[in-house]
Amino acid sequence: MNEKLNGLKVAILATDGFEQSELFEPKNALEAAGATTHVVSLKSGEIKGWDEKDWGKSIAVDATVSDVSADDYDALVLPGGVMNPDNLRMDKTAVAFVKAFFDAGKPVGAICHAPWTLIEADVVRGKTVTSWSSLKTDLENAGAKWVDETVVTDNGLVTSRNPNDLPAFNEKIIEEFAEGIHRGRKSATQ
Repeated sequence: MNEKLNGLKVAILATDGFEQSELFEPKNALEAAGATTHVVSLKSGEIKGWDEKDWGKSIAVDATVSDVSADDYDALVLPGGVMNPDNLRMDKTAVAFVKAFFDAGKPVGAICHAPWTLIEADVVRGKTVTSWSSLKTDLENAGAKWVDETVVTDNGLVTSRNPNDLPAFNEKIIEEFAEGIHRGRKSATQ
């Protein structure tokens, strides 16, 4: 077992409709690297994944977003799926939770449609990012520079396009999370 992330606690913020592979694969990779992961959601109990074209596996929720804060964690992962980030960006508590990681300079990984939540938190301005291609205009309108690359890192923010990018995404989030706080990375509204 790789112990690169021993002692680190990582929040995985998701709700019903998360892209199954984009939650389970990073979770497994982080735990294999020694991190403790918590699935944080809008509700307690279980949330149901989306597996490409239909409902997939469920996963137990460890904590609700209203009961935790960014201070409880060292890093954050935001899985994609269309429904998941669309619902998260409509919840003020979830958006504030995401923004607090940026305000503290903590590393964040977001894949596929997850940058929608980053846009809502107003934390992409001036950042170079990637995502599912349909988010390009949304991200550019929010002040980000969008590029079509497998994985992009900008001062602790790791983004990838889709499930095919998971191996590179997982490798890069482990690297960035091991680095810890990224000084100088604040949200645009700071």
